[in-house]
Amino acid sequence: MAKRAAVPAGPLGDDFSFVSPVAKYVLFFFNLLFWMISMVMVAVGVYARLLKHAEAAMACLAVDPAILLVVVGVLTFLITFCGCVGSLRENICLLQMFSVCLTIIFLLQLAAGVLGFVFSDKARGKVSEIINGAIVHYRDDLDLQNLIDFGQKEFSCCGGVSYKDWSQNMYFNCTATNPSRERCSVPFSCCLHDADQAVINTMCGHGMQARGYLEASAFIHTNGCIDKLVNWTHSNLFLLGGIALGLALPQLVGIVLARLLINQIRDQIKLQLYNQQHRADPW
Repeated sequence: MAKRAAVPAGPLGDDFSFVSPVAKYVLFFFNLLFWMISMVMVAVGVYARLLKHAEAAMACLAVDPAILLVVVGVLTFLITFCGCVGSLRENICLLQMFSVCLTIIFLLQLAAGVLGFVFSDKARGKVSEIINGAIVHYRDDLDLQNLIDFGQKEFSCCGGVSYKDWSQNMYFNCTATNPSRERCSVPFSCCLHDADQAVINTMCGHGMQARGYLEASAFIHTNGCIDKLVNWTHSNLFLLGGIALGLALPQLVGIVLARLLINQIRDQIKLQLYNQQHRADPW
């Protein structure tokens, strides 16, 4: 934190200002950039949400990536709005709100990281719960379906713990009473694909849940995505640390600049009051 400037012993000119134009406009353009990004996020999220059917929209609000994008975009919009207007208008109230919000977000991220590391078993259980919920709503949401397919392809996995977790989905359920044509199947993203294969067979996972692990492993990935995700996390700790630092650094810069600007504005107010008092009472 910068050292507060003292009120001068004698009056300074009206054109003198404690407020640094560098700190002011760096903070303004810093927030303006993220303000525009937040508007794009909200627009994309709303557009994706409107493209969905009404029944699908009500089916899985808790796991909808479009809703998450809108919520994050709106919060970012409000916070960066305070930063933009507060820095440009030299408004202490808006700058304090911006600084407090960034500090809370930073502390929540730090707490989530520490708690996730300390309570890794509970974090694993929460991830498992989220993945199982996504499996249940796989056919209800196209965005969610594409996200799951992307994850299963990238991590070469299938389901949460194993490929038989897909029986939780009403379309892939393996009970004899299930009338679905996809009974006992798994999504095509679980399948082993040949690099030379030009056309993907989307029915490659048909009936795989009815087969044993050894037999099914010749056609699909039988390992669940939870273990693959944990192993990937352990193997990429430096990458994840770099991403976390990349997210935290702009927040810290914003907090420091906001606090610096607040102190400078307060010193400027004190100077103005001092000059007014000196003019009124020159002795």
